[in-house]
Amino acid sequence: MFRSLLTPRWLLLHVLFIAATIATGCLAVWQWDRAHEAGGSFQNLGYALQWPLFGAFTIFLWVRVMRMDLSREREQEESAPQAEADSAAEEPAEQPVVRRKRPLVPPPAPRVEEDDDPELAAYNRYLAELNESDRRAS
Repeated sequence: MFRSLLTPRWLLLHVLFIAATIATGCLAVWQWDRAHEAGGSFQNLGYALQWPLFGAFTIFLWVRVMRMDLSREREQEESAPQAEADSAAEEPAEQPVVRRKRPLVPPPAPRVEEDDDPELAAYNRYLAELNESDRRAS
């Protein structure tokens, strides 16, 4: 299971996450030192306190991505024997019906008449002209 975290893709991701965590630590130290210099300010102090939070988020994201990948791999391993058993039975599996609560494309907005909002109607005519010129150019 954990062997999948040692693939070339994951090794590159490990290096990336480690470099990002180290970089945020170095930036925190730099801002802390900068805040205590003569030209330092509270802004530098704020950044010095922010960078460790960014580093902690990087570690959180790293763990989260690893868990997601491992759970996906586990689901594929569990579904593989089930798929073999289903194909051996030679009965077509009934596909679940997916019902959407809302349409993929929203309904069109109601038309705006010149009397309702002349400025919006003029803008809509302008957009229609641009659309028509794009269609002719294509």
